[in-house]
Amino acid sequence: MFDPQWLPTIMIFLPLLGSLLILVTPGRWRDEVAGFMAAVTLGLGLMIWYAGGSGLLSLNWIPALGITYSVELSGVSLALAMVTAFMSFIAVLYAARRIPNPGTMLALILAMETGLLGIFAARDLILFYVFFEDALLPSLLMLAIYGKAHRMRALVKFAAYTLFGSLLMLVSIIGVRYLGGSPTFALVDLKQHLVTGPAQTWLYIGFLTAMAVKLPLWPLHAWLPDFHEQNHDSGIPDVMGTLYKVGGYGLFTFAIPLFPDASLELRPILMGLAAFTALYSAWIAFGQKDWKRLLAYAGLSHMGFVALGVFSLNETAVIGAMYLLAFQNLYTGALFLSVGMVQERIGSLDTRVGGLMTGAGALGGMTMALWFASIAVPGFAGFIGEFSVLLGAYQVSPWLAFTAGLTVIAAAAYALTAFQTTFWQSRPLGGVVVRDLVHTEWLILGLPLAVAIFFGVYSAPALNLMQPAVKSVLAALGGN
Repeated sequence: MFDPQWLPTIMIFLPLLGSLLILVTPGRWRDEVAGFMAAVTLGLGLMIWYAGGSGLLSLNWIPALGITYSVELSGVSLALAMVTAFMSFIAVLYAARRIPNPGTMLALILAMETGLLGIFAARDLILFYVFFEDALLPSLLMLAIYGKAHRMRALVKFAAYTLFGSLLMLVSIIGVRYLGGSPTFALVDLKQHLVTGPAQTWLYIGFLTAMAVKLPLWPLHAWLPDFHEQNHDSGIPDVMGTLYKVGGYGLFTFAIPLFPDASLELRPILMGLAAFTALYSAWIAFGQKDWKRLLAYAGLSHMGFVALGVFSLNETAVIGAMYLLAFQNLYTGALFLSVGMVQERIGSLDTRVGGLMTGAGALGGMTMALWFASIAVPGFAGFIGEFSVLLGAYQVSPWLAFTAGLTVIAAAAYALTAFQTTFWQSRPLGGVVVRDLVHTEWLILGLPLAVAIFFGVYSAPALNLMQPAVKSVLAALGGN
């Protein structure tokens, strides 16, 4: 009889199988193979969600080194895996329509999906590290193959930041096991053999640095604007890059349980850094005239909110941070695709083109609704996440919560100003006629928007999934 504990493993590696199949499939069938594999992966995720999550599957992988194959999809990890599978499916749909000869892009999307799902399912630190690095390679290849003229500079910067952080994380991972005396790198064993004293703080800083690069947090964010600006105009690699902002999840799942004393000790400093990141990014976004750079800083501001919630160690704030981390991938990713549609029509990513609403009312309406989701208007999933973060953080530090709360005003300013100049401002003389949404473009923007609205109005399914996991992680800290 089939053991349902194997479902996460099938879900993780099915996209990789699809990626390999695309390489040997005749060109006329590649779109269908990619779409089928992405859809089945999403279906497996829905099965696991319907079952309430999977149990822990733990097998000896490299016994001599204490490395296990331990995977589980439940709680926060399941919610993030579901959003990843959903947005990967959307990216496959758009790539098949937008990219000429899309076989390579489709293969890279599916390969990266495997790495991302593995990150969320891993319950062994070395396995987490392997998937963390596995997701990096397709992201680099998308930039190298499909990027713009200055892509190599952006690629080198992105790789340098990520590999530097990964090296520190690997040192911390090794230190956690050997200084703590755990028999394996499995999370369940590591939590029973915690490192204590000053060593815990230093190991936490090493792990934190890697996660801060992938959140990202100021000042380790410098790779992000160039990464998005130089990626393909369609926005497809940007969707996958948005999904790769896994730093908040890594801090929640591994850092808090393994470094509880250090987390409490550094809480005031890290909350201040997170609040500054959120407000600073929103302020910088206001001055951007390139849509991709604007969205990059908007995403960075969201990650500041996520970090504020995680670092506060307050139950309400942490739940809000995980909720925001999951669902901002929907509207941020969809906004990148919307910008890609604008670029396809007018050949520019400049926010000052003006007058697009006249010919492309549906595109403008969808984009405006997605921006409402991004700036946390009530009725969208982003509002629940940001409001919960601020509510919980206020109980820990009212002034830092107030500082981060100013971001809400700043976000409305930069989002609505950019939207107004692109869609409502007078169209320049001689401007091309802009067509509206056609065919699958309705689904590509409409489906993420519909999910963002659904979980903004009816949050119980996601909150009920996340709350027990957050309570379990914070139990070692006494709740908050």
